Amino acid sequence: MITIAIANQKGGVGKTTTAINIATAMAATGWKTLLIDLDPQGNASTGMGIGREQRVDSAYELLVEAAPLERCLQPTVIPGLDMIPATEDLSGAEIELVALENRTALLSTALASHAGHDICFIDCPPSLGLLTLNALGAADTLLVPLQCEFFALEGLSQLLQTVERVQQRFNPDLGIIGIALTMFDRRNRLTDQVADDVRACLGPLVFESVIPRNVRLSEAPSHGLPALVYDHNCPGSRAYIALARELIGRLPAERKAA
Repeated sequence: MITIAIANQKGGVGKTTTAINIATAMAATGWKTLLIDLDPQGNASTGMGIGREQRVDSAYELLVEAAPLERCLQPTVIPGLDMIPATEDLSGAEIELVALENRTALLSTALASHAGHDICFIDCPPSLGLLTLNALGAADTLLVPLQCEFFALEGLSQLLQTVERVQQRFNPDLGIIGIALTMFDRRNRLTDQVADDVRACLGPLVFESVIPRNVRLSEAPSHGLPALVYDHNCPGSRAYIALARELIGRLPAERKAA
């Protein structure tokens, strides 16, 4: 199973929207897909239509109580896409994990023997705490959603430094599969300038596909559906389909399932 963490310690960059829709797109192309919601806010779970009353076993039980991964799995409305939801209990997990041995390797251990899916996406919280470190420790690679605004560039540099530290201490094989530019507004000159700066700095690491600001992307979670199901033809959905194609092109050829 290929494991991809979707992380950015800055909030409001389209991280959860990216996790929901890229996972949906991958499942639609034939990949058996797992989405793990590691954010205590549980927005990815809500956006996939999994109500709070359905989240009996969640990412909290998986990490803190060492529950079997299969017990925590929830099917979604998308064929081929399963999920491990999040609850508010994860808020306290940051404190509880401090006392545990191998506290940064709990998710890696939980995923180590799982063979039921081709690819796994982890929606990380907007911070660089123990939950995110667990995701980075378990991941093969990292996908970074980056909002096209000035402050996002500062956050990106901090994230890249964290990746280096994780490589040195926990996961030497962790890579970055790409930077996805989100909330792109062609009417705003600053948006173009930020995108140009990021491409000049990081070159081919930045995906060609750009996610636009789109009302339908914002509406979809309130209906408990990915945008790709809520409105398949909206500009946001088409952008995520293109991003999924690019992502597949960057995956190791010997591990492609579709």
